[in-house]
Amino acid sequence: MGYTFRLATEADIEALLELTTRAYEPIRELGIQFQAAHADFALVQNNVQKNLCYVMEENGELLSTLSLRMPWGEQPGPFGVPHIWWFASEPAAKKGTGSALLEWVETEVLRDTLKVPYVSLGTADKHPWLIEMYERKGYVRAGEKDLGKGHITVYFKKQLRSDITQP
Repeated sequence: MGYTFRLATEADIEALLELTTRAYEPIRELGIQFQAAHADFALVQNNVQKNLCYVMEENGELLSTLSLRMPWGEQPGPFGVPHIWWFASEPAAKKGTGSALLEWVETEVLRDTLKVPYVSLGTADKHPWLIEMYERKGYVRAGEKDLGKGHITVYFKKQLRSDITQP
């Protein structure tokens, strides 16, 4: 049948919380303080209501989620462009599931719909494989900051359009 991509709704909150809890188990085990790793119903609801929270489904089953924080929102990213956060995929899903959602958001939402020159994201310097994964996907280091969470946040940018001047 193929993947379906869409914005999350209030009806998805419970399923998003369950998916996030399963997906972020390794993060909790590593002791990394990502906000999504300790999500509860209220945090998921806030994310769905105040950010662009996308989901990817197959045959009605939620497989992956990715949220964009916008520059005018409560928690803007550091560069004045949409900022990727709360990226989680079903651990039991086939390899590449999360990449499919990430590529769809980068292309369909950010590049082609919002027409942003680049997107940002951040991850923990202590994470054993996320930095390398994002670099393989074309993200370039753009800064670091200690946000008081017990790790240094490493910021990345990925250019999506070369025909628009970056700030």
